Amino acid sequence: MLQKKRRGLLALLLILLEWTRPGLPSPLRPICDLRVLNHFIKEARDAEVAMKSCREGCSLSESVTVPQTRVEFDVWEKKNALEQAKEVQSGLWLLQQALNLLRTSVTNTALHSHIDNSIRNLLSINAVLRSLNIQEYTPPASAAGLEGTWSVSSAADLLQVHVNFLRGKVRLLLLDAQACQQDVS
Repeated sequence: MLQKKRRGLLALLLILLEWTRPGLPSPLRPICDLRVLNHFIKEARDAEVAMKSCREGCSLSESVTVPQTRVEFDVWEKKNALEQAKEVQSGLWLLQQALNLLRTSVTNTALHSHIDNSIRNLLSINAVLRSLNIQEYTPPASAAGLEGTWSVSSAADLLQVHVNFLRGKVRLLLLDAQACQQDVS
């Protein structure tokens, strides 16, 4: 009888240890606080200001494809959440590609930290989207087939697009994210 109780306690202990085992990945909690995005927007503006004040070694070596930042609200609202998410994620991917090229083009070392920070922030925004259970985006082989894009040839224009994209489409997507909607009952 005592032997059966010990086995039962041991089994219960093993179950509890399995549930509380350190290092198990836990699902991400949704990040719905827009202050996170506001911080990224502020840092993108800082990079834009630094770029505009740069005099030497701050040019883009070639034109880059960037997302359209203009939002037509009636068109945006007709899109389903998956279409909106794909548009935002493809824009984030384009910006990341463009900023990586800018990083290699710029010789002004003072700007490198702004560019690196902008790239890290884009990766963080992707993590925020994953926390909201937004399907992960698989980038195409090239930007050639993407809709809603245009080309810029200056670093200042690129960083202005970056700021506007965060303030526009990324903000709209996060505001309407299903995981962030309050259950009003």
